[in-house]
Amino acid sequence: MGKDNFVIGVDYGTDSVRSLLVNAADGSEIASSVYYYPRWKDGLYCNPADNRFRQHPLDYIEGLETTVRACLRQAGPAAAASVRALSVDTTGSTPVAVDGSGTPLGLLPAFKDNPNALFVLWKDHTAVKEAAAINAHAASFDTNYLQFVGGIYSSEWFWAKLLHILRVDPAIAQACHSWVEHCDWIPFLLTGGTHASAIKRGVCSAGHKALWAKEYGGLPPEEFFASLDPLLKGFRSRLFSDTYASDQPAGRISPQWSERLGLPADTIIGVGAFDAHMGAVGGQIEAYHLSKVMGTSTCDMLVAPLKEVEGRLVRGICGQVPGSVIPGMMGMEAGQSAFGDAYAWFRDLIAWPLRQLEADFVTPVHFQAVTDRIIPELSRQAAALPPDPDGELALDWFNGRRTPDANQLLKGAITGLSLGSDAPRIFRSIVESTCFGARAIVDRFVSEGIPVKGLIGLGGVAKKSPFIMQMMADIMNMPLRIHASEQTCALGAAMFAATAAGLYPKVEDAMAAIGQGFESTYTPDPARTPGYEARFRQYQQLGQFIESTTI
Repeated sequence: MGKDNFVIGVDYGTDSVRSLLVNAADGSEIASSVYYYPRWKDGLYCNPADNRFRQHPLDYIEGLETTVRACLRQAGPAAAASVRALSVDTTGSTPVAVDGSGTPLGLLPAFKDNPNALFVLWKDHTAVKEAAAINAHAASFDTNYLQFVGGIYSSEWFWAKLLHILRVDPAIAQACHSWVEHCDWIPFLLTGGTHASAIKRGVCSAGHKALWAKEYGGLPPEEFFASLDPLLKGFRSRLFSDTYASDQPAGRISPQWSERLGLPADTIIGVGAFDAHMGAVGGQIEAYHLSKVMGTSTCDMLVAPLKEVEGRLVRGICGQVPGSVIPGMMGMEAGQSAFGDAYAWFRDLIAWPLRQLEADFVTPVHFQAVTDRIIPELSRQAAALPPDPDGELALDWFNGRRTPDANQLLKGAITGLSLGSDAPRIFRSIVESTCFGARAIVDRFVSEGIPVKGLIGLGGVAKKSPFIMQMMADIMNMPLRIHASEQTCALGAAMFAATAAGLYPKVEDAMAAIGQGFESTYTPDPARTPGYEARFRQYQQLGQFIESTTI
């Protein structure tokens, strides 16, 4: 391995895309660049009150070009000439309607401002009714087509979103030839694909969100979809049969994109995957250690040797797919629909008066500076509060519940309020609830026979909040290691790029060479864990009550 081999990892997050240029020999980060989606930042095509969140493909394309070129400018022409491969990760499930050429309908003049022609972001919950229909429909078949996705299909996923778009928008239904995940479309774009049938679908997105499984020959049969709704008739044949692990190349960069990005003509483009799956690799995941990517939501990944979990199905998680994280190992996914989003909601709630009155008192710059200090100050004040067994208690389902047992109709709650309830106490209860939600996931794995031997923390919240991470360790009653990299998702994508280019024979070798190790460990405080055990039981009782009253 020479020092003139560079790879690029591109991480598409909820608010921005980041590109990372990495030396494939030792993992040193040569350059990085971030681009915030301007249309998303302006709130275009979204309606939070209706749980509708859409993103325009131009945000993705412009962000890709801007960040990759910025990295190459930082690194210089010699580095640009030495780039061997590029791989991407994205949020998911974030699919889009495409025409026969594989072009998202939102890039066509007729649909450029139609939200239904855009990418349906992971957090979009407009397909709740369609998910319920899929769950009811699946129960009528002898084969359990939901067995590898935890037994419950979610409104956050591929088929529910497709069916919803087809039902609400006849023009899109007429023009839609196929339905494609963001992580599969970007490699297709970069390799110059011209027909939707040529899109290489990653096993990660296909297995966790689209019901693909080798046990029943790929996707469920045509009858399953056509009898669910005639609008789905024919889609299965226009989708895919084969899937690919992310250590495989999707192809070489096209001449057009080689020129647009400034990359060598022989640059390998890897098969894409979801951010948390590649992030787990970037964070050096180990067997039976739960890798927690903690940002706006959480996505929790666990890998296990295939032979050790053969025949074991975990109820209520987001799927278990061989090779979706590390080829040759079972990848199991869980997560929370709101994590950092819950903290941001409370910050925005208490900042509302300031925002309404800012024109009278502060400049926009001052307002932003103040709001940026709210969560750190709340954390400082909340950390100083002693645990109160009778204090405010919250439920973290502010954006529904992802796992265990997906139900996007559920709502968050805060109880135990009094005139003594101030902002730090309420914030502390919200943080506590997100940690209890994480504990519920671990308990589900353990109760289903999958041990959890340790925790790995990744993402912005893990790096920025010692208060939240210490509470997480206390509530979980196990050590929590924080990975050193600021960009584990992009770094994981870079590891897969290096493997797809043949610089390493397998991704575990790339992980060992490129990985940056762990910077800190939070250990449980034995004085606090008994009290949290009692509080967790209260959290469970509150959850049972809220669920019993949800219509």
